[in-house]
Amino acid sequence: MDFEPSARTTELQEQLTDFMESHVYPAEPVFREQVAADRWAKPAIIDELKAEARRRGLWNLFLPDDEYGAGLTNLEYAPLAEIMGRSLMLAPTATNCAAPDTGNMEILAMFGTPEQKARWLEPLLEGEIRSAFGMTEPDVASSDATNIGTSIVRDGDDYVINGRKWWTSGGMHPDCKIMIVMGKTDPSGPPHQQQSMVLVPMDAPGVTIVRPLTVYGYDDAPHGHAEVDLQDVRVPVTNLLGEEGSGFAIAQARLGPGRIHHCMRLLGMAERALEAMCVRAHERIAFGKPLADQGVVQEWIADSRIEIEQARLLVLKTAWLMDTVGNKGARIEVSAIKVAVPNVALNVLDRAVQAHGGAGVNDDFPLAEMWAQARTLRIADGPDEVHRRSVARRELRKYMP
Repeated sequence: MDFEPSARTTELQEQLTDFMESHVYPAEPVFREQVAADRWAKPAIIDELKAEARRRGLWNLFLPDDEYGAGLTNLEYAPLAEIMGRSLMLAPTATNCAAPDTGNMEILAMFGTPEQKARWLEPLLEGEIRSAFGMTEPDVASSDATNIGTSIVRDGDDYVINGRKWWTSGGMHPDCKIMIVMGKTDPSGPPHQQQSMVLVPMDAPGVTIVRPLTVYGYDDAPHGHAEVDLQDVRVPVTNLLGEEGSGFAIAQARLGPGRIHHCMRLLGMAERALEAMCVRAHERIAFGKPLADQGVVQEWIADSRIEIEQARLLVLKTAWLMDTVGNKGARIEVSAIKVAVPNVALNVLDRAVQAHGGAGVNDDFPLAEMWAQARTLRIADGPDEVHRRSVARRELRKYMP
């Protein structure tokens, strides 16, 4: 395994770091002010950042298919996603590398028909629209996707959809025009072949945004996490993604890259938290000396550095495996990082909050919001317990009598 960044990655790292320092970080307070003025309108600063990112060639970096994106491998993209993770609210959106659009674009690129690509993928690639992904449901344990109850019934040349989704990230955004909905087309079929995915325009009759959901009090406006009601929603059968019964397989194809992208960005979040902790440690005096001279604070900083480095190596190994043996071959490693990295980020953020004292739990610093985002990722895209089970099963299989 060779994790040395390629020449192209090194060049993009430099360009992206300059973009972050010159445009993204200064835009953070502007973004907050604009969102506070109208929470569910698109802040003007977003379009300004997008235009600058495109001008610099920092656009669609996540897509490995050079027909649609930058053509970077997972290993090449990892350091770039980490840099973007330092400003999760702005940098991924500014570069058109934000979830759930990234996963939705990957699905459309892999499974979309030419007509579906022309109508939805092309405007997503251009950053003209946003999208949502409707999988999780309030009435079932969605950690087991076979529980999904939303019905997709064929009626002539249409599908009729009924159900309720929640944590439909991106569904509140004013530019969200399309939602990929996962439901059951064959409830009596084999458990992993009952589900299908269909493209549902957000303005289709019967689609109702019930409410925005909050994450520890944060509504993540204007992106948002919507609860969506689907009542007798009709879409043409041509809106089917792939084949009937392939929804579970498509979900797995989507979630593999999505999970590692989350982990890459979380490393950047952890790095920013560690930097904030170190700066704070030098600035604050307690019991007659700087926090930086307190043994317990030095231990926090040392443990944070060690944990970040360990997590980064595991992410890079997983990215390398995805590039060399494919997403399926790296499935267990993806599960491993999905457990390890959010927990590392939370550890580092918790220490940074503690070092900031009262300032760490309010919004004068980004630490509280970052903690809420990281904590969510111990549940999103599969909870820790499900991923630990996958890792344990592989280990136990080695010693099966």
